[in-house]
Amino acid sequence: MPDKAGGNPLLNDKQNCRHFREEMPRKKLLKATRVIAVVAIIAIAIFLAWWFLIRQPPVPHNIIQLSGRIEGDDSTVAAKNSGRIREIRVREGDTVKAGDVIAILDEEQAAAREEQARSAAQGAETRVTRSQEQIAVLQEQLKQARITTEQARLDAQGRVAQAEAQVASAEANLSQAQAAHEQARYDVEKFTRLARSGDVSDRQREQAHTTAEAQAAVVESMKKQVAAARGALTAARANLENPPIRSSQAAAIQKQISQAQADVAAAQADAERARAQLKESQANRSDLTVVAPFDGTIATRVAEPGEVVSPGTAIVTMVDLSRIYLRGFVPEGDIARVKLDQPARIYLDSNPKVAIDAVVSRVDPESSFTP
Repeated sequence: MPDKAGGNPLLNDKQNCRHFREEMPRKKLLKATRVIAVVAIIAIAIFLAWWFLIRQPPVPHNIIQLSGRIEGDDSTVAAKNSGRIREIRVREGDTVKAGDVIAILDEEQAAAREEQARSAAQGAETRVTRSQEQIAVLQEQLKQARITTEQARLDAQGRVAQAEAQVASAEANLSQAQAAHEQARYDVEKFTRLARSGDVSDRQREQAHTTAEAQAAVVESMKKQVAAARGALTAARANLENPPIRSSQAAAIQKQISQAQADVAAAQADAERARAQLKESQANRSDLTVVAPFDGTIATRVAEPGEVVSPGTAIVTMVDLSRIYLRGFVPEGDIARVKLDQPARIYLDSNPKVAIDAVVSRVDPESSFTP
């Protein structure tokens, strides 16, 4: 039976079902519309953000746009000599000034080489001094030898003059003896004729013969004296006219002086070479202290204390942050438009809205690979 108070239950259920079926399409349509509106708003926001914030304006025709990388003047600081690193005073990121100590190498070997070079220099200088002293002594001996040689020459000249005088005297005596002998022979002939005629006695004749024989002996003696005097004159002249014999001692001393002078020259060359080695050793010892070549920042530290390094082995790498530059890569078709001192602007990725004024300082003569 129908319920009077609540109405017909079957009729109410049918009405509710019809109302639900009519409400469902409207809700789905409203939800889809809302989603489309949100997506459209997001798309518009993204477009506006790109347009006003990200989009790059068109590049004018008179401007060349290119990319590149920021670089700086870097340098590898290395030791000039081999040795063991005793100390490194910097680390990565440290700022240093030109001349600041970077590292110190062990100086034991350098000190030994320096001492060896100093000893060699002193030894060579001692040789020079001794040779010079020897030359002074030899020069004095040479002076005395020359004086002796000159005195010997004067003595030889005197002996020649004396021998010539003796020859002249002997020849004069010989002439007198020969004259006396001729007179004695004449007397012998005269007394022989007179003795035959009885004008003189035989005794006088014999006496004349004896006198003639005596004069003949005197002539022979005078001839021997003349020969001896002439021999002495020949010897004196030979001694006077033979300089090598007189100057042999001086020549020997002069030879010793020449040898000593050669020793001095060799010792001086050795001393000069040793001083150069000493100077080089001192310079090498000073090079054991490695200093910064310029103001900059330590980029990398590639060695540690205790390591043994060779000449040219890197210890640290420095970069000069005050002299950085942009290495740009220009398209091939635009390279002819780039000139030295041409103004430019640099935009960094970290701050693309701020322009950094710059100029073109160099154009590479050859093309390079674009990274």
